[in-house]
This record gives sequence, C-alpha cells and structure tokens, in this order.
Amino acid sequence: MNPQLRNLFRKGTPDAAAIDAFIAAAEFPLVDGRDVTFVYRGAADAVHLRCWISGLDTAQPFQALAGTDLWATTIDLPKGSRIEYKFEVSSNGHRELVLDPLNGVLAHDPFGANSVCQGYGYERPAWTLADTGARQGEIHASRLHSTVFGEDRDIQVYLPARFRPKRRYPLLVVHDGVDYLNFAAFKVVLDNLIHALEIPAMIVALLQSPDRLVEYGADERHARFVNDELLPHMAAHFPLIDDPVARGILGASFGAVASLHTAWRNPGHFGQLLLQSGSFAFSDIGRHNRGPVFDPVAEFMNEFREQPGRPAERIYMSCGIYESLIYENRSLVPKLQEQGIDVRFEEARDAHNWENWRDRLRTGLTWLFPGPLWMVYE
Repeated sequence: MNPQLRNLFRKGTPDAAAIDAFIAAAEFPLVDGRDVTFVYRGAADAVHLRCWISGLDTAQPFQALAGTDLWATTIDLPKGSRIEYKFEVSSNGHRELVLDPLNGVLAHDPFGANSVCQGYGYERPAWTLADTGARQGEIHASRLHSTVFGEDRDIQVYLPARFRPKRRYPLLVVHDGVDYLNFAAFKVVLDNLIHALEIPAMIVALLQSPDRLVEYGADERHARFVNDELLPHMAAHFPLIDDPVARGILGASFGAVASLHTAWRNPGHFGQLLLQSGSFAFSDIGRHNRGPVFDPVAEFMNEFREQPGRPAERIYMSCGIYESLIYENRSLVPKLQEQGIDVRFEEARDAHNWENWRDRLRTGLTWLFPGPLWMVYE
C-alpha cells in the first residue's frame, strides 16, 4: 500500500473526517518513486483505471479499501513518465468514464479532456508556459482557392513579433495547425523560442483539414495542394526566404504521414521535416493490422520503404515509448539515414497525445531551425 494511505489506516479504519483531511492534504495521484497510486472516492460496484498505454492492460482494476468509500490501484511508472487517463466507474449496471475528481491537472484534445498523471521526475517544460516578457506574435487569417479540392481553404498564419514586410523569413507548414495552437500551446512555444533567440523569427502556415484521415493519409491531392497551391500563395502574400533549407513541414500522427508524403512527392522543395508519432503503418508481408483507414498509408509506406529517395535534408522524429506506433517510427530511422539524411530521433515516456508532442517541440524546432543563440554556442 502507498505510504500515505498506510498512514491513513495506521490506527484502523479512518472515519469520514480523517478521509476528508487526507484528501485535502494530498496531491493525487500519489507518487512514490516508480509506484503511482490512483485513488477514487465514492460509492461504486467497481472502478477501473483507463489509460491508453501500449504494453499495459487497457483497464486496471481498483481495490475497495475496507470500511471506507475509497478505492485505490497502483501501477509501476518509470521516472519521467507522463500519462493521460480516466476512471471507469461502474454502479447499478451502468458504466461511466470520468475525469479523476481528485486531480485538477487536465490535458485537452479535440475529443474533450483527460486527467494527467505526472510521474516522478516529470515537469512541464517552462518554455511551454506563457511568458509575459516574451514579445507576442500574431495570428492572421488567410484564404486561398484550391483548384485541387475545388473549394476555398482557410489558413491561419503566424507572424512573429516585430514582423517586417521588407524582411524575409523561413516558412513552416503545420498540419493540424489549429489543434497545435489549441492543445499544444504552439503560439506560446513559438513566441518563447523566438524571443529567446533559440529559433529565428519565422512565418508559420497553420493548416486544418476538413477530412484529415483522408487528406492526410498519403492523399495525392493534398501533396499537390501544399506544394502547388499553398507555397505559391504564401510566397505571393508574405516575404519568404526562397530556399528549401528555410522551408519545413510539421505534423503529428496522420499529420506526420502527410508531411512525409508531401515532401517525398516533391523532392527538393522542403529542407526540414518534423514528424511526431507518425502513423507510419506498413506490412512486410500480408496485411497491416490497423484497420481500413490505414490502407492508403500502408500502401504509401510500403512504397516509401522500398524507394525512400531524399524527401528532406534533415528530419527530426519523435514518438512516445507508450505508443503502439513506436515500432514503426523506430524502424523508419535507419531507412532515412541510409539515404544520407541527417536524422534525429527522440523517444519520450509518454503516449499518443498533444502534450507529448508539445514537450518535444523545442528540441525539434531548434535542431531544424537553429536561432542566433544556438548559432553562437554550437
């Protein structure tokens, strides 16, 4: 039993007042080195911990603590880990997924929110927090007509602080860009890193597909849209450096597939790729096992692994160790290096989520686009 819980029960079964005082004084979940104990308080028939970590059972059962309305379960979580979770509470034949009522640390995504367990040694990076001393960039709306898709597309464009129309800037194209803003503190990260001179002032085109699982799944139309329509549009409206070395693409999950596919279909156009938890499904023999939405991805990845070419000069990749995609991401690294591409690969004790991707942005961006600070000290 967790030491704090053991202390609660040291004189026998605690009464409601003792439990109230314990809950008011503790931080949940209870972290004791690698042992992390989750606690639920309330009437229930059963409680399970739901955390989406490859390698662990999806549901971890809680034990009722005799004589109380407390439930607890303990998992082994390596140092520096960060995981997202919910509780599944069963009562009177009804099951409900709920946030941890005792933990106010939440992570948000397009589907809602999860509770966050910050394991021993994990701290949210300071550069992901708003800095009142950092000069603020601005987000501007832009629209272009896509002949490829036969409709207008809205693009959000980040312009750095102290933007000057007569100065020329690197360009970063970001898949799921609005989600990066909303769930990965992307504007804060850009403002902070530019202010600290860790990356150069840059212009960022933030894309948001209306049908991402199709368009980002190695769709030829999307590759043409980015290269043949978005790039000319950005060059016509914003002062960009006309050099592939100053041009990059970023994406996570299916957005990473779209980034790699677009650069592969347009060799020599993008010098930098930042790929996070890429959904790089493939099959060495037979079929992949990830469902029909991955069929176009697997077809592309099978072809890419046979003929990778040189989609970029430098590629930063990251993936969570607790993701089922870790194998595909690891296996892609030597394929890229064999082509003479400069590859940096980072693994994190996290899973497939926006805050994992947020926490890797500094390493990826500063390595691909080193600012004056790094140019001086490296």
